[in-house]
Amino acid sequence: MTNIDFSRRFINLAQPRLGAKVTFATDDFFADKTRLITPEDAVFVPGKYDENGKWMDGWESRRKRGVGHDHCIVRLGQAGIIHGVDIDTSHFTGNFPPAASIEACVSDADVPGDDAVWTEIVPATSLKGDSHHLIAIRDNTPWTHLKLHIYPDGGVARLRVYGEMFKDWSSADKNLTLDLAALENGGRPVVANNEHFGVLANILAPGKGINMGDGWETRRRREPGNDWAIIELGHVGTIEDILVDTAFFKGNYPSHISLQAALVEGGTDESIVVESQFWPELLAKSPLRADDEHPFSPSTDLGPISHVRINIFPDGGISRLRLVGKPA
Repeated sequence: MTNIDFSRRFINLAQPRLGAKVTFATDDFFADKTRLITPEDAVFVPGKYDENGKWMDGWESRRKRGVGHDHCIVRLGQAGIIHGVDIDTSHFTGNFPPAASIEACVSDADVPGDDAVWTEIVPATSLKGDSHHLIAIRDNTPWTHLKLHIYPDGGVARLRVYGEMFKDWSSADKNLTLDLAALENGGRPVVANNEHFGVLANILAPGKGINMGDGWETRRRREPGNDWAIIELGHVGTIEDILVDTAFFKGNYPSHISLQAALVEGGTDESIVVESQFWPELLAKSPLRADDEHPFSPSTDLGPISHVRINIFPDGGISRLRLVGKPA
């Protein structure tokens, strides 16, 4: 177990909007397997029943009356390097599994066949009811599938899989322009000074935001200064076009934004925060509008960069940030 808040440092790779899906379960009699990766936190609805019994927000198998145990398989949207998981048994009290483990493999199939090579990344771990179980994983292998074993049966509300999406840049066309900050291209949220209403990773997600909650939004600033965040590109590259989208942010969009950037060749996430104050400007301080897309060109040609600092003035929320360019 660990006290690390993976959700602030890494992205949840098991998000349906990133292409993840639950492709198999030995049994999901009481609660459909697809709910295991529902983006919203699990809820409990008193008095809600369906034809099989009490409705539960998660994946739940029936009571096993023989040998063996249940498992389900999650296919990630694309290969990812996993740094931690959260096995969440919220609202499962008398029906949670006493233990769970996780294996991982690489496969092109929705449900890997008998030839798949599964590797244990989380050993059998005791679970508690109505609890989050944060487990660190020290492995740099990009995996495509996870197999969650529960011993012997029961219900799990959510499985969160925190890490980085993996892109094989060795086969990428270096002449194509693409969003170097996108999650699917390996973009990573490093840190934000405040994520009170929305996490930083949202602005790197694919597609348009779905509502005001699907962006990065800070609390109302009641002191001097401005809010900021740092992201790492999926690959070192040169930026040619910038898009800042304030979709759904109408009374709470930042009045201005600026971007600083640099090619970082050492240090840690913590040291980058200090260094970023002195990075040169990629985009000079520019005004924003409510609920609108803002195309910009870089103010300065900085050459290849790896990290970008986002400064919003003084506070507020943005829905998406696109940094389009060529990998170096």
